[in-house]
Amino acid sequence: NWSGSLIIASLTGAFGSSFLYGYNLSVVNAPAVHIKKFYNETWERRYGFLMDESTLTLLWSITVSVFAIGGLVGAIIVTPIVKFFGRKCTLVLNNVFAVTAALLMSLSLLAGSFEMLILGRIIMGVDAGISLSALPMYLSEISPKEIRGSLGQVTAIFICIGVFTGQVLGLPEIFGQESRWPYLFGAIIVPSLIQAVVLPFLPESPRYLLLEKHNTSKAEKAFQTFLGKDDVSHEVEEVLAESRIQRNTKLVSILQLLRTRAVRWQVITVIVTMGCYQLCGLNAIWYYTNNIFSEAGISHETIPYVTLSTGAVETVAAVFSGLVIERLGRRPLLIGGFGLMIVFFAVLTVSLTLQKTVYWLPYLSIFCILAIIASFCIGPGGIPFVLTGEFFQQSQRPAAFMIAGTVNWLSNFAVGLLFPFIQSGLQTYCFLVFAAICFAGAAYLFFVLPETKNKTFNEISQAFAKRNKVSLEMQEINHYPGERKSSAEQESDFTSSVDNGETKKGIV
Repeated sequence: NWSGSLIIASLTGAFGSSFLYGYNLSVVNAPAVHIKKFYNETWERRYGFLMDESTLTLLWSITVSVFAIGGLVGAIIVTPIVKFFGRKCTLVLNNVFAVTAALLMSLSLLAGSFEMLILGRIIMGVDAGISLSALPMYLSEISPKEIRGSLGQVTAIFICIGVFTGQVLGLPEIFGQESRWPYLFGAIIVPSLIQAVVLPFLPESPRYLLLEKHNTSKAEKAFQTFLGKDDVSHEVEEVLAESRIQRNTKLVSILQLLRTRAVRWQVITVIVTMGCYQLCGLNAIWYYTNNIFSEAGISHETIPYVTLSTGAVETVAAVFSGLVIERLGRRPLLIGGFGLMIVFFAVLTVSLTLQKTVYWLPYLSIFCILAIIASFCIGPGGIPFVLTGEFFQQSQRPAAFMIAGTVNWLSNFAVGLLFPFIQSGLQTYCFLVFAAICFAGAAYLFFVLPETKNKTFNEISQAFAKRNKVSLEMQEINHYPGERKSSAEQESDFTSSVDNGETKKGIV
């Protein structure tokens, strides 16, 4: 089922999208001291005096956090973009944001303007907000249902690879020096250009072509390219079966989706999983890593190299999840991942609290950090994106990803804003807050989430039908009754599906 075109599309799409998201999460850590010095020197040159510590801290906090604000903007505007341009073209056009951001940030030192760096972070956030919705949407629509989970995990794998790459390039021997830190941001151009060059030669999502553009011949060619076979009548018929229900339904707005009873629990589940994805405490782990390594006796100069182990563990765990997701399913990996995080958060709290009393406890803390990162990447780190693509019909999917993206970025911003206060008030006990969030997420998924492995979109809808208190037939009525035609009219429209004047008789 893994054709060459499918592999190239997934790797290229992820390299220019989720890879850059992960890269921009970690890239600001290594050069932080040098960038703050640049801020101070620029301020002194302009105003004749050094800025005070509180102003510098505020500027740096803004530099880091505006990435999430840009991501929220990207998540909000992605729905009309993917509707008008399509999934693949959205990913290609999105590189304009990435290249613009890279130029602004890499030239900020030369121009003597820290505002350029901050503006670049905002624009890079917009790129990430669009790509984290458009990429999972594209991957879920081009993959056969038998490997949809594995292909969807490519998003998470490349986020981890991006984080690890940012850590490696930030080492002092590479770009982690005062004169070289702009190259860290200039490197963003490389994945963007590769994606912009390769993706145009690959087909658009066949489901988008068939259900939204009603272009049967192009959809057939896209299926043939991605599946690597000539006879795609079964796949086309499977998608057209969905079109019988929603062919005359317009693209759904967020408000309409929230009001639709037939997808009520799907929406709630996406909100819960995306909220837990950001609020489960992984950002807190990154905050504590250097302190814990220092307490374990690792020298300050060695810590950046030891920190690479966290990125390596993250990547290996994400790859492992991609390999087993079609065997074990989404549900066990999600619930198991949160469950393991609860255990290791509890152990980490104990070891951090008592680490000065027993000499070997700091090493247990290091193990817990790596274990929490691995547990996160095995399930919660990527599966929420997969589920968002699986839960909803074609007309609902853009609005669903917009909701998921909004929750994702708001939660990201909330963690960055509130965690310093939580850490200050609770000290090492702050991890118990995240353990509670993981427990709530795991409990909800245990009682609500059905297994979606190897199921069609209609079969997944049927799995939620009882909880939504609608039958499968009622889901058709709930699909915005005012916009539907009679069944006779729908059948007439369906059987007369024409592309460029040619009726596809074999399909009908």
